[in-house]
Amino acid sequence: MNSGSLTDSLASTWWLVILRGIIAIFFGFSAFAMPGITIVSLVWIYGIYVLGDGIAAIWAGGSIRAWGLLLSGVLSLIVGIYCFVFPGSTAIALIHVFAFWSVVRGILEIIAAVRVRKEIDNEWMLVLGGLLSIAVGIILFFNPATAAIGMVWLIALYAMAYGVSAIILGIRIRGLSGAESGAASSS
Repeated sequence: MNSGSLTDSLASTWWLVILRGIIAIFFGFSAFAMPGITIVSLVWIYGIYVLGDGIAAIWAGGSIRAWGLLLSGVLSLIVGIYCFVFPGSTAIALIHVFAFWSVVRGILEIIAAVRVRKEIDNEWMLVLGGLLSIAVGIILFFNPATAAIGMVWLIALYAMAYGVSAIILGIRIRGLSGAESGAASSS
């Protein structure tokens, strides 16, 4: 495939790139406007995943008579159903898990810094990272609803930035068809 045909292919689909950008921006604005619905939607997507994983684990566990896998599948089904019945508490629980992980990780980073302080320079940076992890974990633990909204806003910002870049790319790709045909006519 030569570069001319690739350019022609790109130029003929410029509008799809712009459409993806518009959809991403719409999603970003929607997430900002309705963070609660967005959080519930994310929990439901996780619930769908866990239900599917549970069904697959039960099937596999039953097929090979692996009780651990079978029980894992049953647990996944319970968690998946819980996601749909109690999406708000599921979101808060997930944030609490992340908060706990942040605190534990921070403590372990500080312990690591103390253990290697004689062998490396600037171990204080590892201590600082550990303290930051602990602080984030504590903030998340005591403010899970704010953390969930912050997560949605971060996703919304990403979607909007991606959308703008996709639209700019689509416009530039659209310009390729004019540049190519202009170059072809001048030769």
